[in-house]
Amino acid sequence: MDKFRMIFQFFQSNQESFMNGICGIMALASTQMYSAFDFNCPCLPHYNLVYGLGILLVPPFILFLLGFVLNNNISMLAEEWRRPQGQRGKDPSVLRYMFCSMAQRAMIAPAVWVSVTLLDGKCITCAFCTSVPVDTLGNASHPSLSQGEIQRVLARIPCEEIYNGQHLIANEVAVRYLRCISQALGWCFVLLMTTLAFLVRSLRPCFSQVAFLKSRYWSHYIDIERKLFDETCAEHARSFAKVCIQQFFEGMSTDLVAAHCHLPRKVPADAGEAAEKLLGITDQGTMNMVLKSWHRCKPPLNLHPPALPTGNGWAGEGQPPTHPSAPRRETAAYYSWV
Repeated sequence: MDKFRMIFQFFQSNQESFMNGICGIMALASTQMYSAFDFNCPCLPHYNLVYGLGILLVPPFILFLLGFVLNNNISMLAEEWRRPQGQRGKDPSVLRYMFCSMAQRAMIAPAVWVSVTLLDGKCITCAFCTSVPVDTLGNASHPSLSQGEIQRVLARIPCEEIYNGQHLIANEVAVRYLRCISQALGWCFVLLMTTLAFLVRSLRPCFSQVAFLKSRYWSHYIDIERKLFDETCAEHARSFAKVCIQQFFEGMSTDLVAAHCHLPRKVPADAGEAAEKLLGITDQGTMNMVLKSWHRCKPPLNLHPPALPTGNGWAGEGQPPTHPSAPRRETAAYYSWV
């Protein structure tokens, strides 16, 4: 249990670790789904190809979209892409980094599905059974069969229980031939994906490491900023609701006292603390204006210390703070008349 707890804490440490864990779980789920899937080839010409390629390509597409849906950054990416320019510019490199990062993680489960499907060989056997070279592997000179009848016989190769073309080509030979081709394609696909991942991981720091670090930093900043803004809004909503409910009960208490119902009245200790957390935003219209302003013109990413007040107003920007001068010495002289 301690090991599982440590793994779970690692997944919760940051956004990337969490999404890596989600992608790993989806990859394992894809293999379990394929092993539990009941593959039934229709064994009909022109239908085998659609069914086999559909099983090979449609589930990976669904898993790819599901990887985007489960990624928490997809809404943040869409919001950052669609928001107005405002006071903060939109960096295309950051948006591109976020999209590529999500796409790379979302591709893990589809790649696992395609690899497992090709290595198993059922889809390729079903899709391309009518393309078996009968001249090489069987007896193509059968006089009583036309080309259409040969296609119908070959379409039954994946269905061993109804296959009746042993005189044309042996079922075991055709299945073994197609399965070998499928496994060769599967290992080539695995090698290709591994090579691409190795090249991306190893060659990226050699060319664009600085740009990559900047894009990664600001993507983390956008994620953290959104979380802090949501937490601040939730805290403000909690304080707003607390003060509103307290005012409601205080008003009810005042009405009951006016109606000669003497009830003990106790002022809540945290009323002042909840009012301070409102930060002066005490009505619905002002809060809506704040939320609209946050979306339309986010503050620029330029931190500066607040201006210092002077005797007749605020000091201008860029001026160094003035230090108070040392107190002036005063001397007193005494004269005596002698």
